Amino acid sequence: MPSSAIKPGCYAAIFSSQRTDQDARGYEEMSKRMEALAKTMPGYLGIESARDENGFGITVSYWESEEAIANWKKNANHAEAQHRGKVDWYKEYSVRVAKVERAYEMKKQR
Repeated sequence: MPSSAIKPGCYAAIFSSQRTDQDARGYEEMSKRMEALAKTMPGYLGIESARDENGFGITVSYWESEEAIANWKKNANHAEAQHRGKVDWYKEYSVRVAKVERAYEMKKQR
C-alpha cells in the first residue's frame, strides 16, 4: 500500500528475489517478523511487497537515510533471516539502494 510518508530525499532498499521450489517452511512467519522488526528501526518509513505465482517477488522498504538502511542490514535478527534466505528460501536475489528523487500519488475519490 502506498504511503504518503515516502517523500523525495528518502532512500529505498529494493529486494528482488526468486524463491526456490523447495519447502518454504517458516518463510511467511519470518517475513512477518522482519516487517514488524523493521517498523521498530530508527529511520524506517514504510514497505511495499509483492510476489507472483512463480515465486518472483519484490519488496521495497523506505528509509530516512543510507545509515538507517545499513543499520537494518546489520541487525542481528535480520542477519538470521538473511542467512535462512540464502540457505533455504531463495534461488537468487538482488538488493539495490536508491534515493527517491520524485514521488507522487493518485487516489480515487469514492
